[in-house]
Amino acid sequence: MPARPPDTMSVTSWVADAVMAPSMHNAQPWLFHYVEAEGALWLRMDPARTMPHTDPSARGLHLGCGAALFNLRVAAAHAGWEARVRLMPEVTDPEPLAMTTFVQSGENNDIADLYPAIRRRHTSREPFSDEAVPEAVLDGLRGAARAEGARLDLPGDWQIETVLELVWDAEHAEELSPGVREEIARWTAGTDSARPEGIPSYALGPRRYDGRAPVRDFTGGRQVEGRRTAVFEQSPCLAVLGTWEDEREDWLRAGQAMERVLLQATQDGLSTSLNSQALEWPELRWAVRDPASETSHPQMLIRLGYGPEAPATPRRPVSEILVIT
Repeated sequence: MPARPPDTMSVTSWVADAVMAPSMHNAQPWLFHYVEAEGALWLRMDPARTMPHTDPSARGLHLGCGAALFNLRVAAAHAGWEARVRLMPEVTDPEPLAMTTFVQSGENNDIADLYPAIRRRHTSREPFSDEAVPEAVLDGLRGAARAEGARLDLPGDWQIETVLELVWDAEHAEELSPGVREEIARWTAGTDSARPEGIPSYALGPRRYDGRAPVRDFTGGRQVEGRRTAVFEQSPCLAVLGTWEDEREDWLRAGQAMERVLLQATQDGLSTSLNSQALEWPELRWAVRDPASETSHPQMLIRLGYGPEAPATPRRPVSEILVIT
């Protein structure tokens, strides 16, 4: 007798946890379809949320979908199910990014322990303290990336200087690109906190008065009422998440690795923020890579440290992104 697939209430709950993942400009580029008779949950990218100027290859949006996929795995594991994922399944429809089936598991799954961090993890655009992140914690984060088929490199001082220069170059290139600025403005919710997507004004963080932490300013230079200034870290703790190859499957794996690192960091009491500015420009992206690293393709720059709790950003209702048939 075949095993019974999970019921729709369980899958709906897991998807609600999945969409707590970070995504580029909080665009939330995912769509789910659960075929109950087959026990199969399909993941697609929402074409209405692509960014032709900022993310023409959709690499960044694949990372967001991969992060949601990892949250799905954690939520299912927490409920006693193992999520079996096929990336880029070979079907007649070329659009699906992944197909997931579930089997009940009596064994303890180590990723289930990350479940409490799903709703505690928020991108922080606040200054972090000068307290150093212990090497044992950083080793754990490296292991989290490695477990998902990626690598997390902690650049040395000279390489951090290079990375920061590349981020500044990307900021300047952004200023000179009307298409990029318009795209960012589309996903910056401003004062309209009722929007279920984008970055609301309360999550923008302060304007940098001093310091060198690479925190993206989504305002494009415009004034935001009530926004304060702050001094950021002079010596930020940065990590580069990379992969050995650079195909769509690799982007999805990188997204899963990214979220595993972020959840582990949250469990460890760290604040985190993501920065993809330099990675959005092909002529800058290659230089972000540490030449001593074994990986060739940087996928995300992650800032780590100890800081205040960041606010949650809005999410689309599950009813808008999950179809059950």
